[in-house]
Amino acid sequence: MEVKELKQAFAEAYKNEAEKVYFAPGRVNLIGEHTDYNGGHVFPCALSFGTYLLLSKNDVQQVRFKSLNMPEIIGLNLDELTTPLPNNSWVNYPLGCIAQYIKRGFSLTQGYDILIWGNVPAGAGLSSSAALEVVTACAFNDIFGAGYDRTELAKIGQLSEHEFAGVNCGIMDQFASAQGAQDHAIYLDCATLEFELVPVKLEGVKVVISNTHSPHKLDSGAYNDRVAQCTLAVNQLRTVKPELKNLAELSEAEFNQIKSAITDPIALKRAEHVVGECQRTIDAVAALKAGNIELFGQLMCQSHVSLRDNYEVTGLHLDTLAEEAWKVDGVIGSRMTGGGFGGCTVSLVKDEAIADFIEKVGAAYEAKTGIKADFYVAEIGQGVHVVE
Repeated sequence: MEVKELKQAFAEAYKNEAEKVYFAPGRVNLIGEHTDYNGGHVFPCALSFGTYLLLSKNDVQQVRFKSLNMPEIIGLNLDELTTPLPNNSWVNYPLGCIAQYIKRGFSLTQGYDILIWGNVPAGAGLSSSAALEVVTACAFNDIFGAGYDRTELAKIGQLSEHEFAGVNCGIMDQFASAQGAQDHAIYLDCATLEFELVPVKLEGVKVVISNTHSPHKLDSGAYNDRVAQCTLAVNQLRTVKPELKNLAELSEAEFNQIKSAITDPIALKRAEHVVGECQRTIDAVAALKAGNIELFGQLMCQSHVSLRDNYEVTGLHLDTLAEEAWKVDGVIGSRMTGGGFGGCTVSLVKDEAIADFIEKVGAAYEAKTGIKADFYVAEIGQGVHVVE
């Protein structure tokens, strides 16, 4: 939808004019999966599609929420903004961000009407939830005059996800939505939050996202299980390396010397993935900077295999898309992206092979799963900002 249409929808819903329009993007992670909450590097980029938030003051002493994907308006009194709503309500994502400001001592004395619309495919693993959190954090940063920078907005979004959605996510998704820059990926050290914007120069190559239409559900507990398994691995490794904080602190050589301390076989597999993925991410960014796209693609494929075999977060749908992509001439690399358990793959595809890629991978995927995949040629966009 165009901004003009969104403003019209706002007026129809609230009988009032929107005062401001904000936008935060979804993201795709090129490599570095399940490393963020383990203190490692990630390499995401913001996308050109995302979530819009329109708002204006009201005179009813409530914050009222409406999504154009939902029929109802949900109104909360100003003293009801620090408690999650039941039944996993979508409102918990923006509400959790408002609650973070109130916890920090900001006081809301004025009601607001909020309209949300996004074009990130829900459940695709492209961080529609992070986009919603970051766009809300940005809007209320303005409302409260808090003066927080983009990194702090990402932290607010992450806390919302932890406390109001019950997902113990790392910082990557919110950080990419907040700090993204057009035609750049973000090389982020999740332990320190130091980052570098790296130009994504892919001569004759495009980033193609393939949507399984098998939605991932991070709140199912499988994601939190992985977090707990990595924590167990760290705790067991501390018996021989007491100062260890995160798995990502270990080089592959160091890890191999002490990994026998991990007595839980599942925790060992999870740690194998994390340590290897951290090194793959470092190597992939170096390859991109050197213009070695072929090596970058090989590391993407290795990442998927580890996510499949060691981290066990892929499954039939993601594996089929990746494995069929590997068969197509002109595909440089392909892997699952996001939390897993459904969602999307990301592939580097030569321009002249894109049509063949979509036709062959799409046909093979539908034949095997009975589901029709969608394909998007990604454009790398900018992070959260005021539209008008």
